[in-house]
Amino acid sequence: MQIADRMRRKIEEALAPAQLEIIDDSHRHAGHAGHDGRGESHFRVLVVSDAFEGRSRVERQRLVYDLLAAELQGRVHALSLTTRTPAEAEKAQKG
Repeated sequence: MQIADRMRRKIEEALAPAQLEIIDDSHRHAGHAGHDGRGESHFRVLVVSDAFEGRSRVERQRLVYDLLAAELQGRVHALSLTTRTPAEAEKAQKG
């Protein structure tokens, strides 16, 4: 199973997201620290979930980092997170 697939499964099981995007940005980091040429080392993740309601940005990110602890101890070198409630996502789309 690919790293992105494992991350998707863990996030879906724990947070039941209304929206989930996992983008592998590893190719954009060639030559940077943590890039070994194998890929799946740098990700951008958007999670929209009711589970974030009433939680601060830091609490939301800790929650996701805790879910993905095994991946972060392995090949994943960088993880850029956007965590929103459905209402925040709707507001961001309107702009």
